[in-house]
Amino acid sequence: MEEITKFIVFKLKEQSFGVNIQQVISIERVQDITEVPRTSEFIKGVTELRGETTPIIDLKERLLIAETETTDDSRILVVSVQEMQVGLIVDAATEVKDIDQEMIQAAPKLVGGVKDTFIKGVAKIDSNLLILMDLDRIVDFEETNELREVVFEDEVE
Repeated sequence: MEEITKFIVFKLKEQSFGVNIQQVISIERVQDITEVPRTSEFIKGVTELRGETTPIIDLKERLLIAETETTDDSRILVVSVQEMQVGLIVDAATEVKDIDQEMIQAAPKLVGGVKDTFIKGVAKIDSNLLILMDLDRIVDFEETNELREVVFEDEVE
C-alpha cells in the first residue's frame, strides 16, 4: 500500500525544499520583526503571528546558504518545532506536493551545502531533487532554549 505524505515546497535561493505539511501552521507574508539583542545571528527577532509572540529564524542563515534580499515572494513559514511556534523566513512558498514514501531516498552527507543533520531525505520529482527538511533538527537543544528566552523576554516587557 502506498503511503503518501503532503509537503509544503519552498525555495531558498534556487533550491527547492520540502517540509511535512503537518508541521506547518500557516504561511504568512514577511512583516515587521522586532530585533532581540544578544541572540544568534540567524534569529532575526520576534513578531506577533496568530496572537502569539513568535521567534523568527532566517532559514538561509541557519543553513549557511548565502544571504539574499527579502522580496515580495519571501514568506514566513509558521511551523511547530519542539512544541513551539517558530517563523522561518524563506524565499518563496511555491506549492503543496503529495510524495509517495517510496520516492524518498536517504540524504547524502552534504546536499547543496546543507548538512545531512537537517535533512530527512531527498525526493526526485520529475527531473528535480526536493530536499526534505527535518524541522526538529533545525534548532538544537541550546538554540531551543534561546528561542524560548527570546519569546519570554518579549512577553515580560
